[in-house]
Amino acid sequence: MMNFDGLDPGMGDYPPALHASLDPGMEQSLDPRLDPSLLQSVELDPAGLPVPVQGSDSVHLPEGMYSELHSVVSEGGVPVCASHFDLQEELLWIGNHRGHATSFFGPTMGRYSSFQVHASDDIRQIHSMESGVLFLSKSNLKCVTRGGLVMFDYLMEESADMHSLLLTDNTTALVGGLQNYVTQIDLNTVQETQKFSVEVPGVAIMRHSNRFFFCGHTSGKVSLRDLRSFTLEQEFDAYSGSLSDFDVHGNLLVTCGFSSRMSGQACERFLMVYDLRMMRAISPLQVHVDPLFLRFIPTYTSRLAIISQTGQCQFCEPTGLANLADVFHVNTVGQLMSFDVSSSKQALAFGDSGGCVHLWSDSAEASFNSYSREPEFALPCMVDTLPHLDWNHDLLPLSLIPVPLSSPEQLLSDWASAYILPQPRHAPPVDPEILRTMKTVGFIGYAPNPRNRLRNQVPYKTKEAENEYDSYNQVPESPIGREEEPHLYMVPKKYRKVTIKYSKLGLEDFDFKHYNKTLFAGLEPHIPNAYCNCMIQVLYFLEPIRCLVQNHLCQKEFCLACELGFLFHMLDLSRGDPCQASNFLRAFRTIPEASALGLILADSDEQTGKVNLGRLIQSWNRFILTHLHQETQEQEGPQAYRGVSNSAFGSSGESVIGRLFGCEVENSSTCRCGKETVRSSLTLLFTMHYPDLSTADKIIKEYDFSEILKRSICLEQNTQAWCENCEKYQPTVQTRNIRCLPDVLVINCEVNSTKEAEFWEAQAQYAFKKAIKKEEMEPPKPREPNPPEWEELCTAEGLSLYTSVEELRHVWIPLSLKMTMNKNKELEVTSWNEGEELSSSEEAQGAVVYDLVVTVPHVLDPRTGGNLVAHIKVGETYHQRKEGVTHQQWYLFNDFLIEPIDKCEAAQFDLSWKVPAILYYTKRNCHSKYDLRIKNPIEASVLLAEASLARKQRKSHATFIPLMLSEMPQAGDLVGLDAEFVTLNQEEAELRSDGTKSTIKPSQMSVARITCVRGQGPNEGVPFIDDYISTQEQVVDYLTQYSGIKPGDLDAKISSKHLTTLKSTYLKLRFLIDVGVKFVGHGLQKDFRVINLLVLKDQVIDTVYLFHMPRKRMISLRFLAWYFLDLKIQSETHDSTEDARTALQLYRKYLMLSSKGSRPEEFRKVLKGLYEKGRKIDWKVPDCEGAENQNSPKNTAVFPSVMGM
Repeated sequence: MMNFDGLDPGMGDYPPALHASLDPGMEQSLDPRLDPSLLQSVELDPAGLPVPVQGSDSVHLPEGMYSELHSVVSEGGVPVCASHFDLQEELLWIGNHRGHATSFFGPTMGRYSSFQVHASDDIRQIHSMESGVLFLSKSNLKCVTRGGLVMFDYLMEESADMHSLLLTDNTTALVGGLQNYVTQIDLNTVQETQKFSVEVPGVAIMRHSNRFFFCGHTSGKVSLRDLRSFTLEQEFDAYSGSLSDFDVHGNLLVTCGFSSRMSGQACERFLMVYDLRMMRAISPLQVHVDPLFLRFIPTYTSRLAIISQTGQCQFCEPTGLANLADVFHVNTVGQLMSFDVSSSKQALAFGDSGGCVHLWSDSAEASFNSYSREPEFALPCMVDTLPHLDWNHDLLPLSLIPVPLSSPEQLLSDWASAYILPQPRHAPPVDPEILRTMKTVGFIGYAPNPRNRLRNQVPYKTKEAENEYDSYNQVPESPIGREEEPHLYMVPKKYRKVTIKYSKLGLEDFDFKHYNKTLFAGLEPHIPNAYCNCMIQVLYFLEPIRCLVQNHLCQKEFCLACELGFLFHMLDLSRGDPCQASNFLRAFRTIPEASALGLILADSDEQTGKVNLGRLIQSWNRFILTHLHQETQEQEGPQAYRGVSNSAFGSSGESVIGRLFGCEVENSSTCRCGKETVRSSLTLLFTMHYPDLSTADKIIKEYDFSEILKRSICLEQNTQAWCENCEKYQPTVQTRNIRCLPDVLVINCEVNSTKEAEFWEAQAQYAFKKAIKKEEMEPPKPREPNPPEWEELCTAEGLSLYTSVEELRHVWIPLSLKMTMNKNKELEVTSWNEGEELSSSEEAQGAVVYDLVVTVPHVLDPRTGGNLVAHIKVGETYHQRKEGVTHQQWYLFNDFLIEPIDKCEAAQFDLSWKVPAILYYTKRNCHSKYDLRIKNPIEASVLLAEASLARKQRKSHATFIPLMLSEMPQAGDLVGLDAEFVTLNQEEAELRSDGTKSTIKPSQMSVARITCVRGQGPNEGVPFIDDYISTQEQVVDYLTQYSGIKPGDLDAKISSKHLTTLKSTYLKLRFLIDVGVKFVGHGLQKDFRVINLLVLKDQVIDTVYLFHMPRKRMISLRFLAWYFLDLKIQSETHDSTEDARTALQLYRKYLMLSSKGSRPEEFRKVLKGLYEKGRKIDWKVPDCEGAENQNSPKNTAVFPSVMGM
């Protein structure tokens, strides 16, 4: 609600008014022709007949007739400036002028909770959510549980003056005020996600419908804005003074406000009414009270309730005439300050300036919501229920007396956790004779009893033998309490391999937000060869590579650059939800070079840990850079896809990968005969080479990292090579020198053996000792004070603004390097302080500073082979795009677990569990020379007709009609979608001891058919895409009963279907998504997941959720089609065209039944009838015609209230 305290001159002690004081001549409370005393004890129905009011014990009044039920005092003398009926529980929330909130339970108005929200500011608006209640004051938004515990407190800018709050969904809120912007806040992360500018400042009221956001301005205007982009669509200039209130129902918008007069602002008794179909004003409505609040109360008609400041209330129809007999009076103490209507329309709440709350209802047992949950009440005091203790009894246990623990000493019963760990006895191994003679039937084995043990007795081994049986039980207890993985006691939880717990619903109820509270997207690990997830994140956060692959599009079916571009597009769109790289890894498995290099793992290798992941990811790093370099510089044919213009990144022979990572290298080989051979090449990364450590040298010498790096780049080694002069293999000296410095320096650490690990660990110890000596010698420097909000943020995130010496333990690599090519073209490498800049003389000499931006360690696990994680320094551009802030921060990426970390942690490598694999250093400000603009390379031509891969289909008729140029979809167009799948790998599950099934790894699905159907126009219901997807991978199960796909349909040699590649169909769907169409289907969430597409919620209309009641089962498309459309589908197999067309028809039916969302109560009755019918027939569609005709809802009064629609 707006703050209307300035409407009366006597209310000047309260917050600043949005409007000037009213004209004294306009303060008359009632029409002069009406006696006020007549309205104190009567309620008038629309026909004008008086009905006596009998207080709270009155009989039930006819529907739509309201009488006063209760009046309570919230806080005497303090105005009630906000009121709100809870949408989840039977509670009425009140906020007063002093920042105090109170809730009352049920129609009896019993006090439920009361707490202080703000120390001084008034509460301006209240909204309830599933988990708590939002309170808006002048400059902060606070979320509190219904019991009064603070969930979060979000502070706005100091100059902010907020007045309006709107919840767009369960996780997003819009906040507006007297500023020229509206702020969007993510309620999960409690961060500002977007800031929308408004043309007319002063957004004091906000409402929304299924078509628009409505903003009421203090200037008297109402603006209609787009639900997705918040752009202005229409504007109504309602009043010349200011706006008081407005409401929206169906296609009507009604406003009340003030007009500018010579003496100031005067209240208008004409309500402005606008038709949202024609976007124009219709006849205004004249009322008999001075309107301050108005609200639609649609019960059996679309009634309006108009409330004045003095407590008069009038009901009228927005398109009819106001009747003077429809006025009643609220006995207020002072002026009315707030007003709200319950969601059930059975109760009205009024708050006045005297601190009183008045509840009016149409019955004594009114409910605030149709379906309210039970509130949590405080537990009763248990002191009075304790048993009586007889002191004279000799055996009285004194432990029954509750005594507070006052002594700081540890109790004897408080054992250390090391002594209370469960130590179960391990079952002895099965007798080998039993295993030898066993015969297996199904999963049960039968064997004759060898009778070498007593019946029903199993001897257990002694404790010494048990120690030999399990070598892990001597590992000390985990300091962080991970008892289920005692062998990983030294590894922090966030670094361990994360797994997804699958339930009956699959991934729907898995809490990914628990692992990732940022807005960056993680990657799911259950896909084959997903060990490279960390490197995919590394490439994504390198800005030139991200822009390169998102601009790239070619005609190759399996192009890693194209698939990376599609994947990065999803990572861009995601707001913290995980993505999966299934399509990229599918293309990766088809590359022959990857298979030859051993980069494609079998499932057994990944699970048993037979592979050294550290060595594997370094090979993958070399492979992906080389492959992307080749793919992005190929000039065999046009770069574009079916006529699309060339990529924005240069189409000359040079690729961005070469410019970014490439370094020109001169390799020289000198034979002992004196012949020297020199050849030049381009290298994209360097491998670390460590000094030879002979067994005689027990002490490892001290080296600086920059020294080892220089040796590795300018490598010199002796090897046998062919000499053309000597015409035989001779010992030669091979040296390597670089001629230029790359923009990104990529280093493979090659810590693959124990000797290399010992060398790295020894150098880290030397560096740590040196840091300790340095600190002891230097006097302590005074710390510069940091802003308190920085300190609070770092404390909350577990970070530190200062680097202590202890944090440098296990650190050998520097955070910055200085590299220079001197006059003799020789390389010089030195460590550099991260916060320092180069001097002008050093820049003139060609010196360059490299900053560490990526480290990829291998986390060791002797049982499973461990896992790979990445430390990435995320730059300002990504934070600006995702979180609306500009700063740099290190993050840990462990598949779908993402956490901010300290910069020292990124450089720490405790070789006992964390082994370095890959390092990335980048030049400072190197991105400025790259074109970082992204132009979507997918154009409308992808939807045009294309040839089928199948030979037979070219001779048969097609099952769809491609779109013509005149039919190209526009934003908001409806498209029916359905997809069918086949199984590539079966589900892996285990049976628990209690008989329940636990999914270890879900089945791997592949899309086999995609159908898109026109949703409007003369050809509505006609498919324009019906593609069968060719696959080169082995199909385990075609799921013909559910998919309609038969063996041979996906084989280009024998198929008679319209066969295409997955990439071709993927581009069509991506174009439709980018255009902004709305997809209609049944169970689309799984379809998009398997296709590997990310579609915004605003573009998905899923009939499985349209016809669903909370906490009830999901209903199949077949049952919905039979119940609502009298259609019998999916009788033998599924047909995606039929399913997509049926989903469109169901959506049309939904719009008709719900009157486009304007009749929720009627539609709820329809859903109740649907669930009752389903339970009666066990959710099975009747088979015989007679039963179908008998039970079809079209022949029975399942929803009689809407049959006439």
